[in-house]
Amino acid sequence: MTVDLRKDFVNYAKSLNVASEDKNIRTAISRAVTSYRNTVSETLERFPHTPELAEEVKGIKRQSMADLDNLLEQAMASVERNKGKAFYAKDHQAALEIALGLVGKGKTVVKGKSMLGEELHLREYLEDNGNEVWETDLGEFILQLRKERPMHILSPSIHVPREQVAEVFSKFFNKEVPPDIAEEVKVVKEFLREKYFTADIGISGANVVAADTGAMVIIENEGNVRLATGAPPVHIVVVGVEKLVPTFQDAMKVAEVTWRYAQYGVPGYVNIVSGPSKTGDIEKVTTYGAHGPKEFYVIFVDNGRTEMADEDKFSQALHCLRCGGCMYECPVFQVTAGHFGHIYMGGIGAIWTAFVSGGMEKAAPLVYSCLRCGRCVERCPMSIEVPAMIGELRERIVNGK
Repeated sequence: MTVDLRKDFVNYAKSLNVASEDKNIRTAISRAVTSYRNTVSETLERFPHTPELAEEVKGIKRQSMADLDNLLEQAMASVERNKGKAFYAKDHQAALEIALGLVGKGKTVVKGKSMLGEELHLREYLEDNGNEVWETDLGEFILQLRKERPMHILSPSIHVPREQVAEVFSKFFNKEVPPDIAEEVKVVKEFLREKYFTADIGISGANVVAADTGAMVIIENEGNVRLATGAPPVHIVVVGVEKLVPTFQDAMKVAEVTWRYAQYGVPGYVNIVSGPSKTGDIEKVTTYGAHGPKEFYVIFVDNGRTEMADEDKFSQALHCLRCGGCMYECPVFQVTAGHFGHIYMGGIGAIWTAFVSGGMEKAAPLVYSCLRCGRCVERCPMSIEVPAMIGELRERIVNGK
């Protein structure tokens, strides 16, 4: 299929140029890069076994992607065994239709941060179909009010300084909110607290899924995911099939490496969810729907992932743990933030864009923005060879493949 490089390229180039002149982005990213490097360096000194564990995780991910079909079948059976309901979505539209079928219309939904949700435009789709949906991650909440997309996969509103946050919140809450971070956090906490306990449905992603037990491992710091998935009567997990690993022990190893390279010695919360809430405290009779959700659904989303897994030259991109470290080291990202991206960002984002979130037309401008300098590979705990994959994509674009 021939790719017209002119389509969308002009607007993308303008976006990069504007971003490169944005003082807020330059200041915010500069601070974030310094903080990230210092924290990760200190963390790896405290936990020196982490690089060796990362080597083990590389093997786990390699094995998992080679056995994806079997792991998916096993995971779906595990979810059903745990009294949940599992679904497989082959593509973007199927995932949205399954989600809407579970949510319905006229519902209140609280949602945790999810790059897959961004890929699917899940919140917007549910809103367009008559639902009230609230992002509960602070950064995502800010962007929801600003009607913007994330500028980093872990710190989505990294480009928005406290002064601009105060302006947005003052307008939304119809009261003066000072540019004080603690006060900004407080006002959102007060607003969302009521939403958690009146919501009909909670939606989350997952960082890693153990096929043998059906356990979803969700890493967070704010506590919003714990509330969004524990308080409403229904919990829906929307997760990419690349998050599957064989065993629970494998999942915890993946999780530990992920949070170490994501700038945390240990995260605030590690949620492990395998089914609806239950109790056996009366006569040892298991009853579902105790303090937490009575209904539990998992949508395993493909949307181009198995095609990526089947390509030897690109399957390694599925090993990405979403730690975000590569972006802080990327020279282009350092001056443009997530404007170097479509849904997924940076060099690795160009590869993901080609396969799952826009195709080659959307990926082409990103492919030619990447410097192929290899700094991302040096930082990546999975040592993903992004420059080689970028080179292959360039060759395909030139040859019209």
